[in-house]
Amino acid sequence: MRTDQLIAALAADSRRQAAPRLALALATLAGGAVALVIFLAVMGVRHDIADALLTWRFDVKLVVVALALVIALIDGVRLMRPTTPPLHPGWLALPLVVLVPAVVVELAVLPAELWRGSLVGTNGMVCLVAIPLLSAVPLAIALAAMRLGAPRSPAVAGAAAGRLAAAIGAALYALHCFDDSPLFVATWYTLATLGVIAAGALAGRLVLRW
Repeated sequence: MRTDQLIAALAADSRRQAAPRLALALATLAGGAVALVIFLAVMGVRHDIADALLTWRFDVKLVVVALALVIALIDGVRLMRPTTPPLHPGWLALPLVVLVPAVVVELAVLPAELWRGSLVGTNGMVCLVAIPLLSAVPLAIALAAMRLGAPRSPAVAGAAAGRLAAAIGAALYALHCFDDSPLFVATWYTLATLGVIAAGALAGRLVLRW
C-alpha cells in the first residue's frame, strides 16, 4: 500500500470512529433539550433559584449532578467501541467525592433530631417519579445513538446510557427541587437514578446487540 493510500485509510477510519462519538454528544444535547421542554412545561425552576445559588447545599447538589453528567458522557463514548474499556470505577464514583463529605458536614452541623427530616425531605416520592420521567426521552435518544457504535457488552453500554439520561434528568430536577440537603440527594436522587440505569441496562441488552 502506498503512503498516500495508507494516510487516506487512516483518515477514513478516524472519521468512522469519531462519528458515533459525535452522535452520542449530539444525542445528549437533543435529549437534554426535549427534557428541558418537558421540565419547563410540567415543573419549572424553583422561584428562589437566585437565593439558592448562594447556599452551599444547593451548589453541592448542582456540582454532583454536573459531575455525574460529564462522567456518564465520557464513559458512554468509550463504551461505543468494543476495544475501549469502560472508565475505571473510581472515575464513576467521583461525584461521591463531593457528596460524601457534604453528608458528613450536614450530619456535623445539624442536631441529631433534624437528621430524619433532612433525609426524608418533602419531595422524596416526587423525586422518584420526576427524574425517571425527565430521563425517558434522553435514554431513548442515547440508546439510538449508541446503536451507531459496536459496544462489547450491550447491557453495560445500556447502563451507561441510563447513567447519562439519569444525570440529565437529575440536573433538571435539581433546579426545581427544594430539598437541598446532601442527605436527601444521596438517598432519593440515587434511588431514582438506579431505576433509570437498570432500565437502560435492560433496554441495552435488546437494542444494542450486534
